[in-house]
Amino acid sequence: MRLLDVMRAGPAMTVQDLGRPGHMVFGLSQGGAADREAFLEGAALLGQPISCAAIEMAGFGGDFVATVDLRIALTGAVMKASLDGDPLIWNASHAVKAGLRVSIGAATSGVYGYLHIGGGIASESFLGSRSAHLSGGVGAVLAIGDALPIGPDADLRDVGNTLTPRQRFNGGDVRILPSVQTSRFSQEEISRFEKTRFRRTTRGNRQGVELQFEGVPFSSDGALAILSEPMVAGDVQMTGTGMPFVLLPECQTTGGYPRIGTVIPVDLPIVAQAAAGSKFSFRFVEYRDALLSHFSPDQALARLRSQVQPLVRDPRQLRDLLAYDLIGGVINAFDEIDRTE
Repeated sequence: MRLLDVMRAGPAMTVQDLGRPGHMVFGLSQGGAADREAFLEGAALLGQPISCAAIEMAGFGGDFVATVDLRIALTGAVMKASLDGDPLIWNASHAVKAGLRVSIGAATSGVYGYLHIGGGIASESFLGSRSAHLSGGVGAVLAIGDALPIGPDADLRDVGNTLTPRQRFNGGDVRILPSVQTSRFSQEEISRFEKTRFRRTTRGNRQGVELQFEGVPFSSDGALAILSEPMVAGDVQMTGTGMPFVLLPECQTTGGYPRIGTVIPVDLPIVAQAAAGSKFSFRFVEYRDALLSHFSPDQALARLRSQVQPLVRDPRQLRDLLAYDLIGGVINAFDEIDRTE
């Protein structure tokens, strides 16, 4: 049986895919990978569909041993990784023999790292997704002793691929769209919001992250009169203290705090991947400009696949050097001699 055994587990490690849209009416937000771009990068590196679930690791990874030969890819927040003690390159795909231990340690930049398996994690699906949604009571964190089923893989030989990820692991400029309650904020407050430099606090999880700033709290008209309304990932709430709280994929589906705007989907990974202390600034954009940056998952995957390149490895790091075709393409010099002479 194709299994991936969890030998060591970080505190917030879960199975994730792109989530389960369409269930907000029942009180369940879409959920799915906190960094959807990193999830798609793994699918691109392994050449597999977006339906293949992966392991999401928040801040720290774990140790894994498979019962069969398999392929893996590592994306998202860069974490220290090794295969039976030999270092593994991040943002790349690798071959793993049965019984060898994949060890993934702490993140060196970013928050959410991803371990992708050729064939995907084939755990039980619920409402069309394998994603754990802890705040919604779906699934659970992975623990030592878990044995995760692995789906069939198309080509074990397709490894040694890499891509260069978009920089999104240290905060930065985040584009935001007007929300249904933006008009409750004065133009002066909106202008101050765009000029303010925010810093992520230590408060944050897959539901959202808190930001702090210097200055007086942001205020809106009639904040106390706002009824509980639908919420989506990317919404920027102004809490009772006037501090912004950016919602992430596992957010609640309703809320009563005023929302000054909504982060566009392509920039939400910048917020999700920012460790405590990372700095942000927000910039309002027009809907037309936001649409130019938006791609469906299939479109985004196709773009990422076009960026995949062969991984050039340092021969000094190859313990199985003789297994590589190092002379492919070498010709016999005598073949160029005119043998009729």
